[in-house]
Amino acid sequence: MPTKLFLVLFLIFTFFEILNSQTLPSGPLYHTYSIVAVDSITGEIGAAVQSHWFSVGSIVTWTEAGVGAVATQSFVNPAYGPEGLALMKQGRSPREALEMLLQKDEGREFRQVAFIDASGNSAAHTGSKCILEAGHSYGKYFSVQANLMLKNTVWSAMEKAFRYANGPLAERMVAALEAAQEEGGDIRGKQSAALLVVRGKSSGKIWEDRLIDLRVEDHPDPVQEIKRLLKVFRAYEHMNAGDVAVEKGDEKLALQEYGAAQKLQPENLEMKYWQAVSLVNTGKFEMALPIFKEVFAEDMNWKILTPRLISPGLLVISKDQLQQLMNLP
Repeated sequence: MPTKLFLVLFLIFTFFEILNSQTLPSGPLYHTYSIVAVDSITGEIGAAVQSHWFSVGSIVTWTEAGVGAVATQSFVNPAYGPEGLALMKQGRSPREALEMLLQKDEGREFRQVAFIDASGNSAAHTGSKCILEAGHSYGKYFSVQANLMLKNTVWSAMEKAFRYANGPLAERMVAALEAAQEEGGDIRGKQSAALLVVRGKSSGKIWEDRLIDLRVEDHPDPVQEIKRLLKVFRAYEHMNAGDVAVEKGDEKLALQEYGAAQKLQPENLEMKYWQAVSLVNTGKFEMALPIFKEVFAEDMNWKILTPRLISPGLLVISKDQLQQLMNLP
């Protein structure tokens, strides 16, 4: 029997099995592959996911600084996210918390769920009625899980990629997503992805504890797009550090940070512009001139903005130097 015809018949059979079962899953159909993980060095906690479903990040991935992360997928019961984090915050282990929620969930055989706590302890569940190929692999500092995959090797490929990848936690989780996709990924295709990273210890300030929060809601290649956005994010980390340096009057550090950002995103006009501003503020006006010229040539609004920086002290420049900038073509 042709593979596609077999798949169609299998999905139809599964659908009617669900309809005839005594415990109907009530959640949306977020069949997907995901990872929850902890960085053993920094303590950062993260979750990443891809699915052939719109806005997967709005329901599958859950994190809390100092507590852990949850991925809840397949026929999703979103309660596993906040309730699982609450139980782990109370001191329950990931396995204890997961078992407690599974016991009260009549649709547990349709669920696929993974928990990890801030210490890197993990637990996972793949229900017997998750659509094949479905499975998980978990250990210290990670759990990878997938369902409705083209191959039953997806989650092992994710584990291997995560274990052997270098760099920060976010980049290593994206490597796991890439490995899943290279192995065949979701049998239906690709649509959305998400990436979350929080601090290992809570500061009590949510806006400081959430380090990365990126989503691709609807895209033909969401994993590669989330990878691109992560690179942009890293560049803007340097931009933010540059802004802080400006606030503190450390123009030398600001120049370093803006320059680092510009190297990561060499075509970004704003990064070029603020690097040029920092050059002026550190007495390197002549070096700044060609950068300003390039930016102004692309978008004249940056030239209009430039004199407005003088009053708040963001641009320290003489009248003659300002006139030179304004005379640039």
